[in-house]
Amino acid sequence: MVIPCYNEEEVLGETSARLREKYVQLTEKGLISRASRIVFVNDGSEDSTWDIITRLHSEEPGFFSGIDLAHNSGHQNAVLAGLMSVMDICDAAITMDADLQDDVEAIDEMLERFHEGNQVVYGVRSARKKDSFFKKFTAESFYKFMRLMGAEVVYNHADFRLMSKRVLKELSGFKEVNLFLRGMVPLIGFKSCSVYYERKERAAGESKYPLRKMISFAVNGITSFSTKPLKFITMLGFFMSVMSVFAFIWAFVAKFCGFAELGWSSLLCSIWLIGGLQLFCLGIIGEYIGKIYAEVKHRPRFIVADFLNDLGTEFINTPGEDEKRT
Repeated sequence: MVIPCYNEEEVLGETSARLREKYVQLTEKGLISRASRIVFVNDGSEDSTWDIITRLHSEEPGFFSGIDLAHNSGHQNAVLAGLMSVMDICDAAITMDADLQDDVEAIDEMLERFHEGNQVVYGVRSARKKDSFFKKFTAESFYKFMRLMGAEVVYNHADFRLMSKRVLKELSGFKEVNLFLRGMVPLIGFKSCSVYYERKERAAGESKYPLRKMISFAVNGITSFSTKPLKFITMLGFFMSVMSVFAFIWAFVAKFCGFAELGWSSLLCSIWLIGGLQLFCLGIIGEYIGKIYAEVKHRPRFIVADFLNDLGTEFINTPGEDEKRT
């Protein structure tokens, strides 16, 4: 299991205890081997998260491993760093957040579906009863809008998923810097299915995704997987060109009918409208240009500073290559 962590000192004790108990149950059922590990990825936390992970590994190396990133790389990069680090030493990996909102009990069914031959198993929320109206409306609107934009995403699925080693190998071939794993994984293909669960309240601590980050994440997802906003600008430009012809005809008629001064208000509104649309369109174009700029620099998406792993192998991963040392 790969668990990204950013300032999760308040919840790590409960999370590690719940997952350890679940691993014992899964081992007894024969769904996982005793070599399976719970890997916490410290994404540049500013609290004692890494100290807790280090202690968990030193006390029970047969259950817990840890990856320490050199700096805060963001949630998606932290997930990818964990997956790429364990890719060569696992048969499958499950990703979930550290806040225990994803149902630990759903892991059993995910593993059963994997043993039935599914290469990807998505954890999908069955309902959003505990969300506020605003969060429910914005979240569901996001998934619908992503589909409208042509991105292949699983409705009400976040980052709670199982991926086989084969899928991880294919995922390593995706080199983009602007990550949106919810859209990338479905692109890989292979046999997949969904497991439904009810998302719970956060066990402890505060959410690391305030409204500002949620909006940024949504914009990144849309612009990373669809060029329809650019096509929308083209259509909007054509529409405004047609409307300008009618506006010219209206101005010409008004001039010769002697009531041209009556058009001052409409002219002012038109200037503000067109100016606003131009700035909005330039903003969309700028978002895409910014992504191109980030991609062409080919900077590492993450840097692994340390990998606490009792299996004796350390993996250092960069976007261009996977280096392995014993």
